[in-house]
Parts: sequence; structure tokens; C-alpha cells
Amino acid sequence: MKSQQIYPLAFSFECFPEKIDTGKEKLLNTCHQLATVNPCFFSVTYGAGGSTRAHTLATVDDINTATSIEVAPHIAGIGASKGEMSTLLAHYKAREIRHIIVLRGDTPSGLRDFGDFNDAIDLINFIREQYDDYFFIEIAAYPETHPLATNPQIDLAKLQQKFERGADAALTQFFYNPDAFFRFIDSCEKLGIDQPIVPGIMPITNYHQLARFSDRCGAEIPRWIRQRLEGYGEDLASITAFGEEVVTRLCEQLLAGGAAGLHFYTLNKSSPSLAVWKNLNLSNDKSSRSRR
Repeated sequence: MKSQQIYPLAFSFECFPEKIDTGKEKLLNTCHQLATVNPCFFSVTYGAGGSTRAHTLATVDDINTATSIEVAPHIAGIGASKGEMSTLLAHYKAREIRHIIVLRGDTPSGLRDFGDFNDAIDLINFIREQYDDYFFIEIAAYPETHPLATNPQIDLAKLQQKFERGADAALTQFFYNPDAFFRFIDSCEKLGIDQPIVPGIMPITNYHQLARFSDRCGAEIPRWIRQRLEGYGEDLASITAFGEEVVTRLCEQLLAGGAAGLHFYTLNKSSPSLAVWKNLNLSNDKSSRSRR
């Protein structure tokens, strides 16, 4: 793997919209704490089929108002019409939001109308046709292969197409095997993909929750990590300490190997990500994402 650190390093945090007032207050408090380390941006997720669209819009506005950190909303194509997407993009442009995370999106149970965008490529095409290079488009990548992909080669070809159609950078699904990431980057480079691909990092604080996430998205938890976590049972302090050690070491290996940054999946909690951040002694430069 060639070092992707030819790009300025990008360190960032993901959060999800909260639906009740107490949750919203907690989320903004989390963002205030995370903002103290000057991340490049906060990303805000988008529910399956646009199920949290209104909450995502409100959360983006709230974080923009509460902090000085750039906010990058997720935008998913599944279930959306071109008209709805035009309205959404116009909303973000009016608020001078230029960084977006473009996804196909999960398909909610019972959805019959898949809308005008069958995959992320269709949505990228639409955005570039409507707004040229106004938006910095980030996409998803899967070092251990998308769970719905027929094989890794088809998954890589899809990623290549997204970059060819105008994506600027990618954030990966979380993983715990650094070799999977390095091999993935090597495969991308062989296809001529040279855009930055930032590894996604999931702090470990709850084994059962992590196992559910991993089963759903196809991210492997190595057997030795599963055994240790299962052995701790309900001892949350030991799980947290072990998780911090494992994730810190993973991040050290990724950065030493030339990763372009780190994107933390916070689950709306500040302490686990900040603990790893401080262990790594990271510093950040908000200029680390450049426009096309």
C-alpha cells in the first residue's frame, strides 16, 4: 500500500439523529466535547429509506449552530425521488453545506417504491449534473466487501465507478483486521483509484451491540477479540479497557501504514472515541478536506 498520507490527514466523527429532546441535548453535549479536539467534520446519518430525513436536517442545523465544526450530512438514494433530492440538496446549499456523504442506503422492510436512485452511482450522477463540483462527495467503501456484493471484484468495480462518476473520497465500514484494510487499498490502487479512503473506526464498549452491528453489516470481529469480550461477560469496565487497547492499537497500525485519517463511529458518545484519540496523541487541521 502506498501511503495515503500524501493527503492532509482527516480525523472525523459520526453521530446519528436523536428523536426526543433529552437525546438531542445529550447529542449536542457530545458534539461540544468532540469539538474540543478540532475534528475535520461531523457526519450525520440518514435512516433507511429516508426514515430520519427530518431529524437529519434538524441535527445538521443544530450542530452547525452549536459548534464551529463542518457538518457533513448523509444522503441516501433509496426511496427518494429526483424532486425530493433536489429539494434536499437545495436546502443544504442554502445553508452553505458543501460536504455530503452519498450512499445507496439501506432498504427498510416493506418498501415498495425504491425511488429514482437504484444505487449510489445514480445519485452521484444526479448531484454532479445538478450542482457540478459544488459539493464535496464522500462515499462508502467496504474493506471486507459489502454484505450484498456477489464477490470482492464486483464490489471494487462498483467503488471504482463511483469515483469515476465524481466521488472525491471514501469512508470505510468499521473493521478490526488492519491487513484487510491494507489489502483493500492495494486492490484499489491496482485499479487506478487514488482518491483518499479513510478507515472507519468503531470503539468497543458493548459486546452484544457490536456483535449485532457486525452481523448486520458483514464486518468481521476476529475470533480472539470475540472470545475475550465474551469472557468478560457483563464486566463493562473490563470490556471498555480491553476495547480501548484493541482500537488504539488498530489505529496505530493504520496510521503507521499510511492511512489517510480516521473516521470514528461514536454512537453519540464522546468518551470512547476521545480516549483513543488521546492515546494516539492526534492533532487535526480542518483544512484536510479540499474541494475538487
